[in-house]
Amino acid sequence: MDNLLKELLDINGISGYEGKVAGIMSRELKKFADDVFIDNFGNVIAKKGNGKTKVMLASHMDEIGLVVRYISKDGFVYFVKVGGIDDRILVGERVKIHGKNGEIFGIIGTKAPHLQKTEERNKIIKYEEMFIDIGASSREEAEKFVNIGDEITFCSTSGEFVCNKNLIYGKAIDDRIGCYALLKVMEQVNVPEDMELYAVGTCQEEVGLKGARVSSFGIEPEFAIAIDTTVAGDTPMISELESNLKIGNGTVVTFLEASGRGLIVPKSIRNNIIEIAKKNSIKYQVSIFDGGMTDGAIIYMNKSGIITSTMSIATRYIHSAISVCDIRDVDSTIDLVKLTVENYKDVIKR
Repeated sequence: MDNLLKELLDINGISGYEGKVAGIMSRELKKFADDVFIDNFGNVIAKKGNGKTKVMLASHMDEIGLVVRYISKDGFVYFVKVGGIDDRILVGERVKIHGKNGEIFGIIGTKAPHLQKTEERNKIIKYEEMFIDIGASSREEAEKFVNIGDEITFCSTSGEFVCNKNLIYGKAIDDRIGCYALLKVMEQVNVPEDMELYAVGTCQEEVGLKGARVSSFGIEPEFAIAIDTTVAGDTPMISELESNLKIGNGTVVTFLEASGRGLIVPKSIRNNIIEIAKKNSIKYQVSIFDGGMTDGAIIYMNKSGIITSTMSIATRYIHSAISVCDIRDVDSTIDLVKLTVENYKDVIKR
């Protein structure tokens, strides 16, 4: 696996705690951007080119996770969720609490099934009924290592599958894989003479698309592309009606998000992007999605309206402790975003 990609997948940064990710993004963007800065919200913003037309690329830096809420008198740590996490995945998970003296290992526990009544066993355990065991015997002992408000991340590491080295896994594929693609686009793109290209590593996407809102307001681009992940449907118990996207089948060009509550890409724009993909033999899939939204959903409603598209990497097990995607889809995304930027006049033509 590419060293930069592994670094991005393994670094920790839940919503509101993206500083370490921002450090990597800033370091890399300085290698090929004219200007790089971090705004008041924590977004990393890089500029390349000095034309009059502003184009914005956005990938969110945050991952889902937990935050310390309370420490009991017996030393058990209670938490709140940050981002959309299914409570069912949490029991028994290994986590790291990023405390005052470094990382503290813990295990998420709950009442043992042997002690549960029938009605308890037949219901989903809510996260409020869970706790993290860090091995402390009292609040005083726990507080030597953990504070209320500390970030909590999953312990999963990243790597490649032995059976297929194109498939990679990691806790923060959503959306560090998009951050990686963003960096590669900025490295490779030939910015048109009349363009000022902005690359933005956005904050707090998982809790309300917040970083994309403020950064796009400040930049006010004529055209924007959000680079993110989306739900793959090529695993058991998912019908093609629910998701016909498959990892390895190319980048995902979004038509409509969240049944229209999110981004709706104008028909002419999406057709122009697909035409570029076809002309350049770039593998692609299309998405009409009734689930979540991307940064594109908030960017395109900013100011007086911004023409916006989203290109995503199909990913298995999104919003769990570990996800899976195909590096070939990342390459397809990089290629299509790059060519879309370089041919933006043809893309935004209605």
